[in-house]
Amino acid sequence: MPKTADRLNFFTESVIREMTRVSNQYGAINLSQGFPDADPPPQVLAAGKKAMVDGPHQYAITWGAPRFRQALVKKQRHWMGLDLDPEKHVVVTCGSTEAMMSAVMTACNPGDKVIIFSPYYENYGAVTILSGARPIYVPLHPPDFLYDPEELRTAFAQGPKAIILCNPSNPSGKVFTQAELEFIADLSKEADAYVITDEVYEHIVYHPYRHRYMAALPDMFDRTISCSSLSKTYNMTGWRLGYVIGPESVIAGARKVHDFLTVGAPAPLQEAAAVALELPESYYEKLTADYTRKKELFLTYLDEAGLSYTNPQGAYYVMVDVTAYRVQNDTEFCRWMAKEVGVAAVPGSSFFHEPVNHLIRFHFSRSEAVLSEIGKRLQKLKSLI
Repeated sequence: MPKTADRLNFFTESVIREMTRVSNQYGAINLSQGFPDADPPPQVLAAGKKAMVDGPHQYAITWGAPRFRQALVKKQRHWMGLDLDPEKHVVVTCGSTEAMMSAVMTACNPGDKVIIFSPYYENYGAVTILSGARPIYVPLHPPDFLYDPEELRTAFAQGPKAIILCNPSNPSGKVFTQAELEFIADLSKEADAYVITDEVYEHIVYHPYRHRYMAALPDMFDRTISCSSLSKTYNMTGWRLGYVIGPESVIAGARKVHDFLTVGAPAPLQEAAAVALELPESYYEKLTADYTRKKELFLTYLDEAGLSYTNPQGAYYVMVDVTAYRVQNDTEFCRWMAKEVGVAAVPGSSFFHEPVNHLIRFHFSRSEAVLSEIGKRLQKLKSLI
């Protein structure tokens, strides 16, 4: 039998999705894979029902249905402060995962280098390797997940073609400051590199922190490839609708890549999801308020269980330090916790390039009733310290 491609030896299947299977196996509450337990907004569900009956049922324009792109551009003009054109600056993808793949394949040739902050969402390493590029990992140092400017400068000195920036960050919950973004922007200009952003949590940021768009910084639109999706903002992770926003020359290339990866995102879902993009600003204010309340509630339960953690600035994840439990293998600890405690987490080692095994990641995108039950279950951990 012929061998499979060597590139597959450099990454594993998703540990996050594996922990969902472990959670299901033991009947645990799943705080590993980050999907909400709420439904999309009612008006979006109504539009979805109508689209399933009335259509469209055939291919949309490859790079996105006109109504969806127009609604997206109108929304992002408001939030990003950029003069975007739905015909030039957008390609609609099958989720942000495909958006990232399209972005990296558009930006990079085989052999090019890509800077990735560690800890990182596991897809970034895989996407880089599948694109034929080579990752350069730069640590975000726990517990505050700050980068060392000199370490980042050293990475840029290696001549990368791009840097991947997740902001707000999964898994750490870090929100990059204006000064941090400007430093990254300056280095990218010096190195003539792209900044590829993952901004799926752009609307989940906690006071006093603020999300800032790299593409909106001075002279950065032409070298920023912004990726995002509707999944987390509108509780529709299964709809698989994402997008890439960028300068016309980049989007022209990304449309080619997207065309031959997936042809196009689902036409009826684009029709329905345009309604989500047209929601008023009050929707996003309520989203922030709801997640702020859930975060505060969940952190209270972590405190009551005696767990140490980093308070997230954005997104809906918490990195928890389990050093007190004398953990030797964080993956086995997470399996044990799913079975014996009834709560599933993700081992932190799956996010780090460095040898880190004392952190685990929870998400708190659950109803308050479910979070209360989690709080009760986590009390079992107190007797182990």
